[in-house]
Amino acid sequence: MESMDFEQARFNMVEQQVRPWNVYDPRVLEVISRIPREDFVPDEYRNLAYADICIPLSNEAYSSSMLHPNIEGRILQNLSIDEDDVVLEIGTGSGYLTACLAALARHVDSVEINTELYELAKKNLAVHDIHNVSISNGDAGKDWNQKQFYDAIAITGSLPEIPQTYKKKLKVGGRLFVVTGEAPAMTAQLLTRIGKNEWSTENLFEACIEPLCGTQKASLFDF
Repeated sequence: MESMDFEQARFNMVEQQVRPWNVYDPRVLEVISRIPREDFVPDEYRNLAYADICIPLSNEAYSSSMLHPNIEGRILQNLSIDEDDVVLEIGTGSGYLTACLAALARHVDSVEINTELYELAKKNLAVHDIHNVSISNGDAGKDWNQKQFYDAIAITGSLPEIPQTYKKKLKVGGRLFVVTGEAPAMTAQLLTRIGKNEWSTENLFEACIEPLCGTQKASLFDF
């Protein structure tokens, strides 16, 4: 595929996949329209970078795939990220959503359990001169270099329920996006911290995505 074809494919993705999913925020659409998704997929899937499919990313012990573009668009829009926000991403993947978050926020901390993907994301972000991201390689449910509070948190794999530890990592007014439940009945949710010990939860849409790598039903970040 030539570069002009990728530009057209990116335009078609926005108009035919992202906008129809009620993504209208101009800042979000500008970022998705600008960042070359084809540079964040494995070479063998480069020509499918803008297709409405799950693109496999890794064959390591912790397998992973990219989210569909429409879900990525909804994550970016529903988190309402401001240019001064500090964002936490759980599950870096190949770094595409990380790059989009970084374009909207002041800084992004991202955690990836898969060493192969951690290295890939670091390389992809460096190639595109994205420097307001700190990536950690490790299990997000254990100790890593994290801040006390975040303005927004994006969890890119599904969980049976929202871990209490992440609810407490939101600033008051902070937002968390997560898909909860078990296949085939999963729900994308937006949790907002509205007080020191008070949160509100909004059900956004039905979605079925891969479980977050490394999580177990019995011990979901219970620390």
